[in-house]
Amino acid sequence: MAKAPAAKADSSKATKPPNTPPRNGNGASKQDLLRFYREMVLIRRFEERAGQLYGMGLIGGFCHLYIGQEAVAVGVQESVRQGHDKIITGYRDHGHMLAAGMDPKAVMAELTGRIGGSSKGKGGSMHMFDTATGFYGGHGIVGAQVALGTGLAFAGWYRGDDSVSFIYFGDGAANQGQVYESFNMAQLWKLPAIYIIENNQYAMGTSIERSSSTTDLSQRGASFGIPGEQVDGMDVLAVRDAVARAVRRAREGGGPFILEVKTYRYRGHSMSDPAKYRTKEEVDEVKKTRDPIDHIKMLLDQAGATEDELKAIDNEVKAIVAEAVQFAQESPEPDPSELYTDVYVEA
Repeated sequence: MAKAPAAKADSSKATKPPNTPPRNGNGASKQDLLRFYREMVLIRRFEERAGQLYGMGLIGGFCHLYIGQEAVAVGVQESVRQGHDKIITGYRDHGHMLAAGMDPKAVMAELTGRIGGSSKGKGGSMHMFDTATGFYGGHGIVGAQVALGTGLAFAGWYRGDDSVSFIYFGDGAANQGQVYESFNMAQLWKLPAIYIIENNQYAMGTSIERSSSTTDLSQRGASFGIPGEQVDGMDVLAVRDAVARAVRRAREGGGPFILEVKTYRYRGHSMSDPAKYRTKEEVDEVKKTRDPIDHIKMLLDQAGATEDELKAIDNEVKAIVAEAVQFAQESPEPDPSELYTDVYVEA
């Protein structure tokens, strides 16, 4: 047995969008901005189509869309060493998968329960994996991925492989007890864990002001000595820069860090949620003034990008999503014998 390591030296009346830190529009080339735009548009168009397929009955179970939060996953991914670092998240996970580099066809096929999916159609929306890209799953149990992600960070620390674990969870999961058990161990052993709290303001359906006694989630690790920072999650460059600082610290042995990324989801908690706990005016105001894709388009305009360049990306993304849908519909359902595979692992 491996030796344990010693310690190392409901409803909201609000009609205004939540306050966030100021945006940072500097420090990216035109090519960087075009790449960010493509990745964010891919996530949004993919999610819009997934919502349509769910409405048609082609996606079963639950389906939680990432629309509005695209800048978070894209900004974080800039600091990820694909296939070396580890990424783990909750059930609002499609955007993380695409940002991590998973094949849109395999993701869409998994959503529709087909054998061509990344988990052979057995994981669905909330439980698909792709270890080749370092993606260790969406997870359906609220907060469970925080403990698992801390374990991934422990593995990297124990092996000394210089990997970092990127652990996503939401403002609702931030109140779960296992989160704080994980914080304690991560700081005790100075694990290379970046805790990314995607604060989209409402958890399942209750505003953070009504569910959390302290709403500055970046300070939730203070009693353990874990530093934190709030970031504008509607600005991909602000996310990129904050994550880069935290990752540099982790790779140098500085231990865990908490990033509270202030973002906003445009759709309900899941496809079955009509989101009656917030006003239409609030959602429309966020879309009008803080949309992450509109923001990157503004930066692209300042960088001299042309309308033709953006249209070319839009058309490319449209074709990618259409191909993913066609692949999913043509891929067969798993054979019943697949129920007995991937249950145990030979150790």
